[in-house]
Amino acid sequence: MLHPFKKKETIRKEYDKENQKPVIRCSICTGEQVAGFKDIHTGKFQDIMLIRNAKDLEEFKRMYGVDELEKEY
Repeated sequence: MLHPFKKKETIRKEYDKENQKPVIRCSICTGEQVAGFKDIHTGKFQDIMLIRNAKDLEEFKRMYGVDELEKEY
């Protein structure tokens, strides 16, 4: 049984730090933000998580051990 007030543990995930960089892709029209990783060689973006608020952004940072994310429009 899950305790209703128990804090959800976040499992830290890994990404290829040599070939990928963390990025938030922002839509100019809708303002939608998606966090993910961009391949520094090919420019291909891998979306991971929709960012709806500051809490989502902090969760993404905690999950992947990221301090700062670059924004792309």
